[in-house]
Amino acid sequence: MADKSRHSAPIARDTMAYVLAGGRGSRLMELTDDRAKPAVYFGGKSRIIDFALSNAINSGIRRIGVATQYKAHSLIRHLNRGWNFLRPGRNESFDVLPASQRVSEDQWYAGTADAVYQNIDIIEAYAPRYMVILAGDHVYKMDYEIMLQSHVDSGADVTVGCLEVPRMEAVGFGVMHVDEQNRITDFIEKPADPPAIPGRPDTALASMGIYVFSMDFLSEQLRRDAADPNSSRDFGKDIIPYIVKHGTAYAHSFNTSVVRSSAEYGAYWRDVGTVDAYWQANIDLTDVVPQLDIYDRDWPIWTYADVTPPAKFVHDEDGRRGTAVSSLVSGDCIISGGSVHRSLLFTGVRVNSYSNLDHAVVLPGCHIGRGARVSRAILDRGVIIPDGLVIGEDPDLDGQRFRRTASGVCLVTQPMIERLHNR
Repeated sequence: MADKSRHSAPIARDTMAYVLAGGRGSRLMELTDDRAKPAVYFGGKSRIIDFALSNAINSGIRRIGVATQYKAHSLIRHLNRGWNFLRPGRNESFDVLPASQRVSEDQWYAGTADAVYQNIDIIEAYAPRYMVILAGDHVYKMDYEIMLQSHVDSGADVTVGCLEVPRMEAVGFGVMHVDEQNRITDFIEKPADPPAIPGRPDTALASMGIYVFSMDFLSEQLRRDAADPNSSRDFGKDIIPYIVKHGTAYAHSFNTSVVRSSAEYGAYWRDVGTVDAYWQANIDLTDVVPQLDIYDRDWPIWTYADVTPPAKFVHDEDGRRGTAVSSLVSGDCIISGGSVHRSLLFTGVRVNSYSNLDHAVVLPGCHIGRGARVSRAILDRGVIIPDGLVIGEDPDLDGQRFRRTASGVCLVTQPMIERLHNR
């Protein structure tokens, strides 16, 4: 487990973190209609990308670049508001790098490696000694300094962050074979039949999408790959397999550098890339002792926070009492004679009299009408639930009106609500 007292170290100060945040996240359905997956809200006040960025800052890395592409406006706005505290005068930098056809006037980012290659002149101008390449769409706490030190000590060309997952859950990952020294002997991107860890037939070793390189070596590989007409310009499909075959690649176990508070008992990492996974990860935060401790002051999750008044609970009559039990309620929420149970409310939510929320994830600015009942649901930003509407109790009706998953979670957007009035 990571020693959280090591917030700054020489290797981290010589490192740039480069966050790949251009993904659409199509499995989140309507949640990513107007925003990239890394910009999706999480945990009451954060965005998903805040976890990778906070890990970098808490690890002592003070040079950060973020590559954006798909529907990036809300993401760029969030980054400009919440991550503008890094200062060039302190040898720090924070660059938002949209796909801007820097290499060719008709070429967006062709892949994850291309998203770095197209900005290589900007990166090299900062002269970092090491590069940490990060995915911007996972929820976890990790000390990258420990991984950097492991990379330097091993003398590897690339070090790949990895975690153990159930074998058939690894179909969406890059999967590795390693020897006794953790050297990667084979790397297969998103295999249909993932190879198991030797001796453990139900478990696979999966890539976290975290890579450490020396900057000089990375530059060589990106330029070599850019000159290859057969490359898809992707780290997992092209760069890493090439290095495994022609160089030295080592695996770094997430268990070695995971950050845990005294309240956390496991190595928490989540890809919240489906509606069910997103709902579950948010609802899990309402546990008495959640697996993810977002109250850990030694490893804070930095973000942009609106200046808001406190949450407010009003009315105290039988049947009309503003209450929240086993729930997270953000600033500027008013629970006005309604009840909230095992739910997570983002900023500015209004819960009106006689209404009930149960196992609901409610994004900013939603209004719950009088007498409405909402259970096992995600309400997108700004949804206005009409008085008396019931969600989560009639599977057939929910499936006709909203986005309902096989496990019974409903995703509700304002256009879906508006269509109800037109029927």
